[in-house]
Amino acid sequence: MIIDCDPGIDDALAIVLAHGSPALEIAGITTVGGNVELERTTDNALRLREFLGFTGVPVAAGSAGALLRSRVNAAGVHGVTGLGEARLPAPALPATGGHAVDLIIETLRADPGGVDLVAIGPLSNVALAVLREPRVVEWARGLTILGGSYTRGNFSPAAEFNIAADPEAAAIVFAAGWTVTMIGLDVSRRAVATRAVADRMAATGRLGTDLLLPCVRFHGMITAEEGPAIHDACAVAHLIDPSLITLEPAVVDVETAGRFTSGMTVTDFRLRDRVPNALVGTSLDVDRFWELLLAVYARVGEGLQG
Repeated sequence: MIIDCDPGIDDALAIVLAHGSPALEIAGITTVGGNVELERTTDNALRLREFLGFTGVPVAAGSAGALLRSRVNAAGVHGVTGLGEARLPAPALPATGGHAVDLIIETLRADPGGVDLVAIGPLSNVALAVLREPRVVEWARGLTILGGSYTRGNFSPAAEFNIAADPEAAAIVFAAGWTVTMIGLDVSRRAVATRAVADRMAATGRLGTDLLLPCVRFHGMITAEEGPAIHDACAVAHLIDPSLITLEPAVVDVETAGRFTSGMTVTDFRLRDRVPNALVGTSLDVDRFWELLLAVYARVGEGLQG
């Protein structure tokens, strides 16, 4: 899989899951400006790569901001560095030369039908890859995104952050001819890290104390029943176990012109005679989701202790 991301607290937790799952192999990580600026998201990806120990995987920086709009960020949610209160060592190894779009295209070209593209940040890099080389739509085994919603927003009442950060890019991606697996807020907001989850994270040693808990606790208050949602990990978990998330076919259009609705993913489940361009997540098996994540985190933690 290629992970296109903007680390980001929940991006970091998704990368840990992808790295630690025996069902997945990370072929590359590409970064985009989003939760924090591109320099930070790239630095965070490099820090995570070295902390977790997959230094053979290329990391390439991509788009600093939206195709046509001013940059936005979510530093108020993720902290100035993007990783909350986590303090990972500075990376010794640099990012790969060249643009993220080149890495996406060349990785998919080299193994047609063999690589999944997982986008858990704004879709600027993916849109540019489609515009530069339309055959990526055929080469990718699938495209799974963490973004959008068919009921609500978090950037605005109508729009989810990753889509609202670059609506034009999202519109290009949804219209490109592939079937987008859209894991949106309707699913991801249910993946909350409660006190019981945090306690099991704490048992993972360095992984928990240096990364997981400083991220999760910064992200929001944790109680016995409530906690911050770990959005991006849902997209990766879906690839590991597709039965965790119920998907429904739909036609999704992205609003780019609305004064109050820019970035809205207008989702129509009434297909009639239309061909769906998306499979939209509608429910999550929360208990099994956390069992999957925490088992992988325990395995990664054991490796770091060694």
